[in-house]
Amino acid sequence: MKKMSHRVASVLKSLRKDRGWSLEKTAEATGVSKAMLGQIEREESSPTIATLWKIANGFHTSFSSFLEETPSDLKKPIYRFKQVQHLSPADKKIRIAPLFPFDPQLNCEIFSIELLPHYEHISLPHQTGVIEHVIVVKGTLEILLKGIWKTLHKNEGLRFNADQHHKYRNSSSARIYFYNIIHYPE
Repeated sequence: MKKMSHRVASVLKSLRKDRGWSLEKTAEATGVSKAMLGQIEREESSPTIATLWKIANGFHTSFSSFLEETPSDLKKPIYRFKQVQHLSPADKKIRIAPLFPFDPQLNCEIFSIELLPHYEHISLPHQTGVIEHVIVVKGTLEILLKGIWKTLHKNEGLRFNADQHHKYRNSSSARIYFYNIIHYPE
């Protein structure tokens, strides 16, 4: 967890410095309080997945950029294995692993996500033009879009505009595993 907090803090500081943003300007752009941003930068607090999404959206950058570096040579084959990331103690029932971090050539990133039993994850709208593809690997996942729950079973997928409120829900007593492909606008 400490290594992840350090990475998130470092990227946040770098983005602020590159843009010349104060904590106040960053708070305005992200919707995350100045106090929380300061705690994240000082590694006194680990952001939840929802908070990190707010920060990424405010900077118009990828979520995975806070988790790991983009591979330097994208022309060579890239072999990846799932490394689950625990961002915050508050996110005990959702686990996220960047399978492929943001790729600037394709403007996308791919995650492997695990939802524990009886958990509902609320996702705030992403930046305009972001599209998600969700593919269920194991279990039955429910996704809320425009007030309607869609049920996806193993080997089923859903594509949707992610610039709207959406939720992921596991109503069962078993874990759910799914892939999430996030496409960013150019």
